[in-house]
Amino acid sequence: RRKGVNKTFTTLQSSEINQHVHTAKKTYSCDQCGKAFSQLCNLKRHQRIHSGEKPYNCDQCGKAFSQLCNLKRHQRIHSGQKPYGCDHCGKAFTLLGSLKSHQHVHSGEKPYSCDQCGKAFTLLGSLKCHQRIHSGQKLYSCDQCGKTFTLLGSLKRHQHIHSGQNLFWCDQCGKAFSQLGHLKTHQRIHSGQKPYWCDQCGKAFTLLGSLKRHKRIHSGEKPYWCDQCGKAFSHSGSLKTHQHIHSGQKPFWCNQCGKAFSHLGHLNRHQHIHSGQKPYWCDQCGKAFTVLGSLKTHQRIHSGEKPYWCEQCGKTFIKSSALTAHQRIHTKKKC
Repeated sequence: RRKGVNKTFTTLQSSEINQHVHTAKKTYSCDQCGKAFSQLCNLKRHQRIHSGEKPYNCDQCGKAFSQLCNLKRHQRIHSGQKPYGCDHCGKAFTLLGSLKSHQHVHSGEKPYSCDQCGKAFTLLGSLKCHQRIHSGQKLYSCDQCGKTFTLLGSLKRHQHIHSGQNLFWCDQCGKAFSQLGHLKTHQRIHSGQKPYWCDQCGKAFTLLGSLKRHKRIHSGEKPYWCDQCGKAFSHSGSLKTHQHIHSGQKPFWCNQCGKAFSHLGHLNRHQHIHSGQKPYWCDQCGKAFTVLGSLKTHQRIHSGEKPYWCEQCGKTFIKSSALTAHQRIHTKKKC
């Protein structure tokens, strides 16, 4: 036979086989869920889902599988076999799915989006970790003190505290750290080094995390949501403080008079009353104030700014309290 004719016949034969797979009658039905199959072997494989049968055992660790292909994939962990290579960088993977996820790094594709804030991720696992920010879910718990963490890596780092494993010492102040990275970050306090710069305003930061938080000012991103009222916040700390409104919790107490506050900042301002401290100075006249808000209100005297205006007559005021007092004139007239 001619070579070309044989090739055509083979292709046609493959096509017919393929069509048979798709058009074959599905005569074998599962009596548990009703799903139908064209081949008995496929039905039997499926039925293991319901029965829990796992006839394929790993001879290395004893783990059992319902399908032979799953056992073969698992055995690559023990053998170190990585048959799937990335054609961009050559990195090899045990599973085809892992290779496909990795290839998003090269393509820049981020197919997994957060339905809360819209942030996109290359890997599904990264999205799942991120979503714990919104849910507040902390899956990893320390068996020593009960403290919980969003990420496994955070738990492992924390556990060094209990093990007493402090390997890295600061030669400036003697403080010990379980990780070299933490020591290097700490040493910036002594050196004054701020290696992280905001490309919007040029402000510099000691920590990368501080820069990321700062950038939310420019982007307007507020990834932390209150599940009581839906209000959004740029920082997790701001959300926690806000939630005291709903719980009625006032965890910050004045040690002078016992008054309680829901915000630490409110306690700090209140304590100026007892200390007599007035840390806020007017650069125009030198007058000092206990509270920053009072200074800002005072500065309107110098600037002439009157941000509060009456919608009845258009008169403007420096203070909201002055506007409120003025509005009584109009309400009395109506009476």
